[in-house]
Amino acid sequence: MNNRNDTTHTDRQRSFAAWLGEMREFLRGRFNLEDDKAQRDEVVANISKGVEFRGVNLWVLIFATMIASLGLNVNSAAVIIGAMLISPIMGPIMGVGLSLGINDFELLKRSLRNLALMFIVAIVTSTVYFLISPLSSNSSELLARTTPTTYDVLIALFGGLAGIVAQTRQDRTSTVIPGVAIATALIPPLCTAGFGLASGQFRFFFGAFYLFFINSVFIALATYVMVRFLGYEKKVFIDKARERKVKRLMMVITLVTFIPSVVIGFHMVQVSLFEAAADKYVAQVFNFPQTRVIECNKHYAHKGSRIELLLVGEALGDEVIESARAQLDGYGLDRTELVVRQANTEDRVDVVSLQQSYQELLAEKNRRIEEMSSQLKRYRVTEDVGVNDVSREIGALMENVRAVSLTKGITFDVEGVPQDTALICVVTRRDSLRPLDETTLRNWLRLRTKVADVKIFVEP
Repeated sequence: MNNRNDTTHTDRQRSFAAWLGEMREFLRGRFNLEDDKAQRDEVVANISKGVEFRGVNLWVLIFATMIASLGLNVNSAAVIIGAMLISPIMGPIMGVGLSLGINDFELLKRSLRNLALMFIVAIVTSTVYFLISPLSSNSSELLARTTPTTYDVLIALFGGLAGIVAQTRQDRTSTVIPGVAIATALIPPLCTAGFGLASGQFRFFFGAFYLFFINSVFIALATYVMVRFLGYEKKVFIDKARERKVKRLMMVITLVTFIPSVVIGFHMVQVSLFEAAADKYVAQVFNFPQTRVIECNKHYAHKGSRIELLLVGEALGDEVIESARAQLDGYGLDRTELVVRQANTEDRVDVVSLQQSYQELLAEKNRRIEEMSSQLKRYRVTEDVGVNDVSREIGALMENVRAVSLTKGITFDVEGVPQDTALICVVTRRDSLRPLDETTLRNWLRLRTKVADVKIFVEP
């Protein structure tokens, strides 16, 4: 009996091991990157070609920058997306990551040199545009390119991974590269930086440059990681001393580039976590029926953060505020200062009054909408008058009518004051020699369309 149980247990183990082996082979076949993989030299040559900014690439960069600047200026997301699609800005950034991955110092120098050229050309182009543009307001599309977030880092990282995977395929006609260009959004921050220089708002310049730098570094990092994952052969130097020198120099460049980005990325994660915890804290702790939070400012700092609240409605007592401060630790905000500002007694806003004022404003808007709708109805002929039915009825009523045109118009006096709405009827006769009974037609139209003022014009 025991031997039979042991045999059954062994068979189950073998079946499970076989199933695991089949599953492993299935997943390996599905996630295999060797299929349709281009040769290393072909990939390096293709990326190296895209690194260079001269001729067509340079002019396309200028045009893309102008288009993106226009999109930011008029606050049009569609125009900005179009600029990102035609921008050749990904080339030098992927060249940096590839050169670090295959130990190609010459490609690294070319990539950095062209990246600097691209940055200067884009900044100068956008600055010139915003200097001569008559529109100078800070649109939402501009403001969105001044403050990097953790999501921007993740988008750049995964976008870079998708981009280099697409570049290493034999078929590069897929939609991956355009999609990466849209997702990583490299050209709009440069245009925003140009706007900052043109308008003298340097916080725009530094914020947008910060976003561009973060995106570029993490795209290059993703390229480097994928190149090493695919096992691309590194460049071999005949002169070993030069090889050691180049490796040390590239290591220094890598550390100088990536370490600040990692630190910045970690800081951005900390800020995002703090803001999420602060939002949850305010929503749950300051949830009072007669008191509202109308302003919440969150300031993150490593040594001590701060949450500033502006309240309206019924004033909160000191004991309530102290109780709220005591709950900070429970939300992971142990080193956070809570600052609560409440409206003075004479300036205190009643929530009920606010709601009433909003209702009055909504009622006024509804009244204006109804007024505009009634004005619009005065011009609607097809629905109100029923032109199709009326024309057929006129044809049956009067034999000499071949075609009818009906429209409504407003009659104005000589001082430009509107007087009344008139129905204008233009009649085309079948036989121009036979007269038309305009009186009968006018009276019939008055009864049929409920319009008192009917003007009839007979085409000769």
